[in-house]
Amino acid sequence: MIYLTEETRDGVLTALLAAWGDEEALLLPKDERPLGPCVEVVPDPQKARRALCRFQELDGGCVREIDRLLRCGGEGHMQTAFRYLLLIAKRGGPVRGMLSHPDVLKAEQALRRVAHEIDRMKGFVRFRESASGALYAPLSPDNDIVDILARHFSKRLPEYPFVLHDVKRQKAAVWDGAHLFLAPLKQAEVMLSADEEGWQKLWKTYFSAVNIPSRERIKQQNGYLPKRYRKFMTEFE
Repeated sequence: MIYLTEETRDGVLTALLAAWGDEEALLLPKDERPLGPCVEVVPDPQKARRALCRFQELDGGCVREIDRLLRCGGEGHMQTAFRYLLLIAKRGGPVRGMLSHPDVLKAEQALRRVAHEIDRMKGFVRFRESASGALYAPLSPDNDIVDILARHFSKRLPEYPFVLHDVKRQKAAVWDGAHLFLAPLKQAEVMLSADEEGWQKLWKTYFSAVNIPSRERIKQQNGYLPKRYRKFMTEFE
């Protein structure tokens, strides 16, 4: 049977309880609406809380892992999280070391992709100073990690208000200098400060100056800095 629910922890935990005993269960986001019979599962916070407490008893580390798995941008991420939780419940304890099991291996590979992109994006984000003095950075990560990145930069730049704009998911993480919150944001028109325009020119000049045409190593460069990340990087604009 196909189960449809929200792409949240409560949604997955509620669906796990609803699909318990169904060995052929397939969990999908409720927006997909596949052909054929399906069951729509409405997240139940109380049931999800009880299930979460039980999983914390079985494996305290799995809660963070499930949150990361639900951030994956690829298809089937909810099913991956679902199968991983189901295996923990059946085994009665941690399973992360069982890499010979396909469900564990799939979850581990997804977790690595998310963690790898988080580390990458910490270096790929390019802030721009607006005329108001606040910083703005558009980005389009493969995974839903804008709030994780915002927590990182709020510690690195605590005195600077900033907006991290995930243009793919049309939302933003906003740091006002004291509080961090998420908000929907489809488009943003930002007027750059006069200093910012000068800094961008200087940065592009430096980037061009350090380039050695005879030793470009294009393949290596594409490995370290994939092209899909470059559209919001000042030096490549």
